[in-house]
Amino acid sequence: MASPGHLAPGLWRHPDDRAKDYLDLNYWVELAKFLEEAKFHGVFFADVLGIYDVYHGPENIGPALKGPAQFPIADPSLLVGAMAYATKSLSFGVTASTTYESPYTLARKFSALDHLSHGRVGWNVVTSYLDHAAKCFGLDEQIPHDERYKRAEEFMEVTYKLWEGSWQDDAVIKDRENGVFTDPEKVRKINHKGKYFSCAGPNLIEPSPQRTPFIFQAGASSSGKAFAVRHAEAMFLPGTEPEKTKKVVDDIRKSNAEQGRDPSTLKLLAGLLVIIDETDEKAQAKYQEMLQYADLEGTGALFGGWTGTDLSAFADDEDFAFKKVGGIQSIIETWSRTIPGSKGIKWTKKRVLQEMAVSGIHAKVIGSPTTVADELQRWIDVSGVDGFNLSYAHSPGTFKDMVKYLWPELKKRGVLQEEYAVPGGTTRENYLGDGQGPRLRAGHPATAYVWKST
Repeated sequence: MASPGHLAPGLWRHPDDRAKDYLDLNYWVELAKFLEEAKFHGVFFADVLGIYDVYHGPENIGPALKGPAQFPIADPSLLVGAMAYATKSLSFGVTASTTYESPYTLARKFSALDHLSHGRVGWNVVTSYLDHAAKCFGLDEQIPHDERYKRAEEFMEVTYKLWEGSWQDDAVIKDRENGVFTDPEKVRKINHKGKYFSCAGPNLIEPSPQRTPFIFQAGASSSGKAFAVRHAEAMFLPGTEPEKTKKVVDDIRKSNAEQGRDPSTLKLLAGLLVIIDETDEKAQAKYQEMLQYADLEGTGALFGGWTGTDLSAFADDEDFAFKKVGGIQSIIETWSRTIPGSKGIKWTKKRVLQEMAVSGIHAKVIGSPTTVADELQRWIDVSGVDGFNLSYAHSPGTFKDMVKYLWPELKKRGVLQEEYAVPGGTTRENYLGDGQGPRLRAGHPATAYVWKST
């Protein structure tokens, strides 16, 4: 996230953190080079367009500012050009909202990024969820949840028409002799008129290597899952236990096939934070050190934004294991089963916030290289996910620890990516790894709008 505080408010103070330098392009370029050298598939940029203002609220931005908790925050798309220029194979997933963007301008932006990165860009499609964002975009309140997804469906249709159906591949001919840059017969308007959008088109820029950027999505609700199954090529899954995540995986695979898509064209990724050192004891000590920097008020701000629940309204000694508070009880049940020594403890407000302080509601894996590798393998074996969206407590420290301690163990087991599927290739080629090139796979809804060259 292009912010000094993502999921771990307060960790900007950690000596191994440089995320506080989020406005220094050198930081981002150095991070991109490091991640590519370590053969990470890509960098995923989460983003929000409003402020977490529920905690100690209503409409209190103080805790988010002090933490900080995803505020201040810069536009991540502006970083991609420099990071792409400094790398050859690393991909970049950029979040953009179908609720507050225009499909016409978004199509141009992602086409330009895809050109400049030689096809190494993905779009994380979100509908946005913060009331504060709605008010900043001129609305009195958020558009209702299911309505946002209906709007998003038409948004996708417009962008697909612009990317896939307004230019033929060979439209740009650069004919010096006859003075023709683009053949007018190979560019057309889309003339879309729908319930939510009207767009004449065409796209303002010629087809990029992927045309449609690789599509990421994270849908937890029924509407969100249905949307992801239809459009996504990689999906971020909720869940802190592989056994429960397996049910989500199985359901998505089944729905994906029913949509007429090859299940292998939708990669499923679990969100995890890895805290690692030479031994389990050292890793636990490292985690305890991180907690000394954590800002629990900032964590409260994040939780309030995610769930709409203001934890400041509850007494300090209340046991949340027995409170019917949105977003808490099921998480506490999971923690009680999976965190050593937590059975029978009192889940007070401070204890709940502490457990979320460095990873949000993502699962944490803490331990030695063997312990962490075993748990990652268990996630793969039990849940059936294809891989992981690895978060950070502090950056680049968390990533450097993984490369130093975890990578050798994964390499020894033969499960570490030691080279990109297509060095210098596109996001679609390197994430799907199926040898079918940079364009959309058969069965994706955008292929219905492809305008083939004649």
